[in-house]
Amino acid sequence: MFKSSLLYLFFLLSISLFSQEQISLISWNIQDFGKTKNSEELDRMADILRDADIVAIQEVVSGYGGAQAVAKLADNLNRKGAKWDYVISNPTKSSKYVTERYAYIWKTKHIKIKNRGALISELDSLVDREPFFIDFYIDGQKLSVFNFHSRPHNKNPEAEITAIANYLLEIKPEGPVIFAGDFNVNERETVFVPLKEAGYKSTVKNAKTTLKKECKGKGYLNHAIDNIFYSKQISKVDGRVIDFVKFCENVLIARQLSDHLPVLLKFEME
Repeated sequence: MFKSSLLYLFFLLSISLFSQEQISLISWNIQDFGKTKNSEELDRMADILRDADIVAIQEVVSGYGGAQAVAKLADNLNRKGAKWDYVISNPTKSSKYVTERYAYIWKTKHIKIKNRGALISELDSLVDREPFFIDFYIDGQKLSVFNFHSRPHNKNPEAEITAIANYLLEIKPEGPVIFAGDFNVNERETVFVPLKEAGYKSTVKNAKTTLKKECKGKGYLNHAIDNIFYSKQISKVDGRVIDFVKFCENVLIARQLSDHLPVLLKFEME
């Protein structure tokens, strides 16, 4: 009887462990993502992204061609073995000189949404491009994602990051939270300390994510500025930069897709 009870307990524990869903999220600044991207380039992007469950994209062109490029990328992903859906933000409106859109693309088998997301209007006076927020429901469990593209490194992106960090710490979203994007600041800098003290962790540490215009000196990688921060309700399984360049001679053709590399977070939610 005792032996049977132990076996049954082990069986239940095994089901619990193996049924826990692992989710992969990729964040990618796709430079000038719009009508300049041709069919072959969109298919190359789909090959890079196809194993993810959720994709957060920055730098979607706000004018004609941006929304169409996202739709075409989602269509290419649909042809690679899974069903995907997508949402595109309204154009950011904080500054008419740097307006752009954001996008999310995700596999629909286990991931649902209840609305189409929204730019965070409360921050529009504090940042050039308001973050794009959405709640995903993964087998019923909520995951809140914030997608952000900061202003350039020489225009005080630290002030924007501070404003968003204060916002996150003030509203205290329920459940797991991801804050992803191109921050134009290295995760080691002190501006991220308040988030880290609140339990947020960075997916990669001092990992270079931008591409030089040509391969010279110490290779083709430049600045460590793209990342995915995740709250304490998330357990990282894997985190890395997806280097689709590989060799110096591939830099020019890689930059046809973007001057940034994607960042991947594979995780479980508590």
